[in-house]
Amino acid sequence: MMTNKEMGVLAGDGPDKKVERLNLMLHSCCGPCSSSVIERLAGEFNITVLYYNPCITDEEEYKRRRAAQVEFIEKFNAERIDLPDINLVEGPYEPGAFLEITKGHEEDPEGGQRCGICFRQRLEKAAQMAAFHGCDLFGTTLTVSPHKNYEIISAIGKDIAARYGIGFLDRDFKKQDGFKRSIELSKKYGLYRQNYCGCVYSDWRRK
Repeated sequence: MMTNKEMGVLAGDGPDKKVERLNLMLHSCCGPCSSSVIERLAGEFNITVLYYNPCITDEEEYKRRRAAQVEFIEKFNAERIDLPDINLVEGPYEPGAFLEITKGHEEDPEGGQRCGICFRQRLEKAAQMAAFHGCDLFGTTLTVSPHKNYEIISAIGKDIAARYGIGFLDRDFKKQDGFKRSIELSKKYGLYRQNYCGCVYSDWRRK
C-alpha cells in the first residue's frame, strides 16, 4: 500500500503538483455523477471506469444508467483528444448479492448501516478490479453526491486499501462545486439523470 508521502497530492484536495500519471480504477455509480469527477481527474490519471452497481435492483434502471455511463465516456473521449482515453469495464450485475448482504437492514434509514454495506460491496470490487488490471489505486465517484456521507466512504476505502495493499484515492468530490458541475455536464451531454439511489428500498421511499 502506498504511504501518504508516496501518494502526495493523491490523498487530498490540495493544489496540483507534478506527479507521475498513475493508473486509477474509478468505481462509478452512474454517468452523471462520474462526469465532473472524470473531468477533474482526467489530466492527472490514466482512468479506467468500473461500472459496478448491484444495488440498482431494477434491471431496466440498471441498463439506463449503464447506457448513460457509456454515452458520457464516448462523448468525453471524442471531445478531449488532448487526454488519454477513459476506459470502461463493467462488473457483474448481481442484485441478488446486494439483497443478501443487506438482509435485516430493510428498514434502515437512508444513509444508515445499509448504505455503508452497499458502499463496501462496491469499493471492495473496485479494489479487486484495480489489482486484477494492475492499477496503482482505486477510488469512487460516490463522494460527489450530497446524499452520500464522505466520512463513511473514506473510512471504508482506507480499510479496504489496507487489506488489499493498494492505494485509495481519498477525495471528497463534492468540494469545489463538484455536484453542481455534474448537473451542468449532464445537461451538456444530454445524459439520463436518475432521481433516486437505485436500490429497491430507496425506490419504495421515493414512491
